[in-house]
Parts: sequence; structure tokens; C-alpha cells
Amino acid sequence: MNALLFPGQGSQIVGMGSEFYENFDIVKTIFKEADEKLNYNISKIILEGPENELQLTQNTQPAILTVSYSIFKVLKEEFGFEFKNFTYFAGHSLGEYSALVCAKSLSFNDAVYLLNERGKAMQEAVPVGKGSMLAVLGIKAEELNNMIQNINLKEGICEIANDNANGQIIISGDKDSIQSFHNLLKEKKIKSIPLKVSAPFHCSLMKPAAEIMKNKINKVKFEDPIIEIINNVTARAEKKSNTIKDLLINQIYSTVKWRESLIKMEDNGVKNFIEIGPGKALIGMVKRTITNSNCFSINSIADIKKIENEFKK
Repeated sequence: MNALLFPGQGSQIVGMGSEFYENFDIVKTIFKEADEKLNYNISKIILEGPENELQLTQNTQPAILTVSYSIFKVLKEEFGFEFKNFTYFAGHSLGEYSALVCAKSLSFNDAVYLLNERGKAMQEAVPVGKGSMLAVLGIKAEELNNMIQNINLKEGICEIANDNANGQIIISGDKDSIQSFHNLLKEKKIKSIPLKVSAPFHCSLMKPAAEIMKNKINKVKFEDPIIEIINNVTARAEKKSNTIKDLLINQIYSTVKWRESLIKMEDNGVKNFIEIGPGKALIGMVKRTITNSNCFSINSIADIKKIENEFKK
């Protein structure tokens, strides 16, 4: 069985998707659609930068969607990949929107708009410099959660944002609380790395952003996906569009249960995991979590040619 994975924020790089843009008219069309929907030149930011513009989350989010969807369309239209052979789609954080577009639950135009608005809302929810995120390595989520519950943060926020893989967890919250927890981890000789982020994503500080996005998401038409999508919030296959909409709202301030999602797919027979979009972060998470898996990452035409015979019609 096969699963298709779509990356989230952190995988962006100036020039991503450029080989596909230069070689396929269908990609030029998708990039143009994004420009027209957003009413600014997101294509130029993706292909040429500057990097500081790409790193703004209201640009990063629709940019990654645009590249992931472009690669998906090239696989389908130009190389004849048959996605009926895939049991699940799954996307990490904003990648869930990419999965929904490719599973025909959400139109590309609506998803580009929603991710741009999502980025704005998430950035505005917490002033720059007031929030923080920390990668914690080599510890189980349950153990880390117990540590968080047992420290006295007074009014502070310190929560698990992403349970990414075995021994790879991201925590999020207000700057002082995350710093206090970072110090505690140092004392216990548990490796942790502060992340360069503009806001504390996937924690309860993002609830104001969820309120803003609730109204916008509920105005957009969703269909039931044609392929089951493993949801970030529940780590289950969700099939009904109304449930998916509600969970997209909750996802903004909830833990991304990516490790549990991978295990769910493995338990249901998935052996082949293919990541499409910039970077190879998700495949790294699969390898850390599922030992007997076949992992593929598609960032170039050469990547497609390596595996095209296995997944074509």
C-alpha cells in the first residue's frame, strides 16, 4: 500500500519548483492562478525571492502549497501516475491543505486564499518576539508531556506543538515559559534546539487565529475527499467534509500528531511513503518512526524518473 505525504512550513527555499516551472506549462498555469488569486506576485517570491519575503508565513504557506500541487499535477498529467493506487494522503500542518486539494476536497484557488489568510492570522495572534518554539530530541512524547505538566509555569504556555517522529518533538508557547523549559531540559541533559520562528504555532496562543479562520473556512466549499486523508488533530482517516473543516480550524492551535499518523498508516498496511514538495523532512520522520518502510522524495524530474514505473497506470 502507498501513502502520499505533503510537507509543511520549514521546507521552503527560494527557487523551489523552478525545474518544474521551466519544463511544464501546467506548472506555469498553477503559479499564475496563485498570483491572480492572491493579487500579488507569489510566483516571483517562490522562484526568485528575496528569502526574507518567502519566510513571511503568509507567503510561505501558499508558496509550499503551490509547489506541492504543481508536482502532483506533473506526476498525474505528464507522467501518468495513478493515485487510485494510494490508500492515504497526509499533510503536515499546512500540508494538510495540499492533501485536500489533491484529493479534490478543496479547490486550489480556495486553498491558496485560505493559507494566505491563515498565515496572516497566525502571525497577528502573537506579537513578534513574544512566542517561541523548541525542538526536543531523544525523548518520548508521553515523557515530555509529563515533564511539562509537572513544572510550574504560573500563567505561561508550554505545549507540544508537533509530535513529529520517534525522538523528535516540537514544543511551543510564550517566550519566557519555553526558555524556562529549555533550561530544565539542559539540567536533565536532554537535547533541545530553539527554532527560528516568527510565532508559536500549534499551541493555545493560536486560538485567536483559529477564531479568525473559522469564519473564512466556513465560507469556502469543501467536498468529501476522493482519497482518505489522515488528519493532523485526530491521527485518523477523516472522510466527511464538515468534520474536515472543523478539524482544520482546531489544527491551528492543536498538536500535529504526525508520528501517530505514520503509525496509523503503517498499521493499516502502508509500506511505501512518497513525499512531494520542497525538502525531505517528512521522509526523515518516516524513517525515524517506521523501520520497514520504503521512502521516496520527489523534488525533481530525476526523482520522478527513478520511481515512475512503480506508480504509473
